[in-house]
Amino acid sequence: MESKEGIDALFQYATEGILVANENGEIININPSGEKLFGYEHGELIGKKIETLVPPNYLHKHEKVRSNYNENPHARSMGTGKDLFGLKKDGTQIPVEISLSPYSSDNGKFVIAFIIDITIRKQAEEKLKNYSTELENQVGKRTMILEEAIGELEQTKTELNEALEKEKELNELKSRFVSMASHEFRTPLATIMSSLSLVKSYGDRNDKEKQNTHINKIKSSIHNLTDILNDFLSVSKLEEGKIEKVMEQFDITEYITDIISEMKPLAKNGQEFIYNHTGEKVVKLDKKLLTNIFFNLISNAIKFSPEEKPIIITTIVSPASIKISIEDKGMGISKEDQEHLFERFFRGNNATHIQGTGLGLNIVVKYLELMNGTINFESKENQGTTFNITLPQ
Repeated sequence: MESKEGIDALFQYATEGILVANENGEIININPSGEKLFGYEHGELIGKKIETLVPPNYLHKHEKVRSNYNENPHARSMGTGKDLFGLKKDGTQIPVEISLSPYSSDNGKFVIAFIIDITIRKQAEEKLKNYSTELENQVGKRTMILEEAIGELEQTKTELNEALEKEKELNELKSRFVSMASHEFRTPLATIMSSLSLVKSYGDRNDKEKQNTHINKIKSSIHNLTDILNDFLSVSKLEEGKIEKVMEQFDITEYITDIISEMKPLAKNGQEFIYNHTGEKVVKLDKKLLTNIFFNLISNAIKFSPEEKPIIITTIVSPASIKISIEDKGMGISKEDQEHLFERFFRGNNATHIQGTGLGLNIVVKYLELMNGTINFESKENQGTTFNITLPQ
């Protein structure tokens, strides 16, 4: 193998693509595997610029990178941590891995590029992504066996991290999802288990008042678990682009009255709903998206307000817009937290003791974007918060 014939054999019969380019970026030699990889006949690429094999959207950047490399040539892998693509003769782009090795001779300076087609590997990674999405959907169907589902998700998280090392952004989302789910599920599950035991105990003593107290705790915990699952499923659907708006006409006052009726059982003692409306009553909006927005904002108003304080809902309909406000007299939001309020997974410093995922307001923003709406808020600590929504007519 130390002979010229042996070296030629390595070049000719190597399974990975090998090409040699001069300092001007011209291809002076390429092995059969390289020609086959890019779909060219024997000798077709000789004399052509290396940019012939670079997709058009990468050309400008590649020329600059090549120029910098010529100034400081050294053996290295290209695009560490990034996706690289090659351009075939028929215009198809393929994912590749490339390693560079420079050398000099009496005839000038040259670079040897070793090129591998990683299409099969990328397809395997995509299958793993789809598998993780399917696992998320399964979580939504297993509210009766949450502890087992959490264990499966934690195991899946470990497997996905090993299999998708290079997919850092996706891994971060899954990691935070499992961490949040594990933390948020344990508290209501512990409450349910404890209250179930006490319900039986007080039932044996025929103490109806205390028995009903713990039944209400169980109902509240189940509602919290449902909210958490709905938040996670909403994020998944939004990320996948599966939610589309469906506009319909309806009476906004009747609609809000129904929403309030559904939310009343969740209110604390003495929390009263006050509803005011101005303008026309018939609007055209996506009723399902609007319902999710109302449930989220009113649930927050209930959670972050004390007993005996009102929750005020106002709607104003004009020919140009629909304005909605939801006002509470609760703990408010600190100035430090206000700039981060709509960020995914953000929880206010004064709300860490209250059940929640930190996803709700981020989801509200995404739903409003689908309907071309906007949201802002006014808040003072210990005085309350008002969320203002504007939607086009």
